[in-house]
Amino acid sequence: MSEPPSLSAEAWESVRASESRAGITLRTVTDQAGVTDARGIFDAVWPPITGGTQVPPNLFVALLHAGGYACVAYRDEVPVGATLGFLGDHGGVHIHSHMAGVLEAHRDHHIGTAMKLHQRAWCLDHGIDTVIWTFDPLVKRNARLNICKLGVDVEGYEPDFYGEMPDSINAGDPSDRVFAVWRLTSDRVREAIANGLPPVESAGLIVEIPDDIVALRQQDPAVAQVWRMRVREQMMGAVAEGLIVRGVDSEGNYVMGRDA
Repeated sequence: MSEPPSLSAEAWESVRASESRAGITLRTVTDQAGVTDARGIFDAVWPPITGGTQVPPNLFVALLHAGGYACVAYRDEVPVGATLGFLGDHGGVHIHSHMAGVLEAHRDHHIGTAMKLHQRAWCLDHGIDTVIWTFDPLVKRNARLNICKLGVDVEGYEPDFYGEMPDSINAGDPSDRVFAVWRLTSDRVREAIANGLPPVESAGLIVEIPDDIVALRQQDPAVAQVWRMRVREQMMGAVAEGLIVRGVDSEGNYVMGRDA
């Protein structure tokens, strides 16, 4: 009788399937060429409004040398996405996934999911079972990806976490963030990766978020700010009362309730 595949082997199988689905090849960054490709993605996705770069090359190399992780997604040998994380210790060693971006022309083709699955497999190979990152709670597509496709636990709420952000996407908007805690070996995560997590339809506090906050910020910044303050008040109040994000409903809004 054959042995069942290890969790790491299972994770790499998921990576290969995701590469095929997205039509890309994923490569861990190990040299200067990879650093250059990844930095090009980050500067294109988050253009610095005063020039310069999101990650200086010497800092990028230092983060990798210290045990960090980065990968680049290639389509026909052209870089189209990248992610970067560094080691952290917040109740246990983890990778803090600081940046993950896909060029606009290549979005909505499952590249983001594929990059996260690669990150998971790499972490499992290195004895790391948790990845943490922040995301803007108003970005609905990220909430759906993180919760339904990856199975993260959404924890906390930090108003203006990064302060003023000097890129053309986030400039002028408070950098409110929640934390995605990705427990890589949990049943919840394995189920999300295998089948996706269904919408939560049980009773709870519904925190509505806009369909496309990025477009709304450009079209009507005042209305975008109304959304920001409303969601901040609701989510911070709910967290203070001990509620957690149980998932998202069929419309992609947060459902908050007590921990089952």
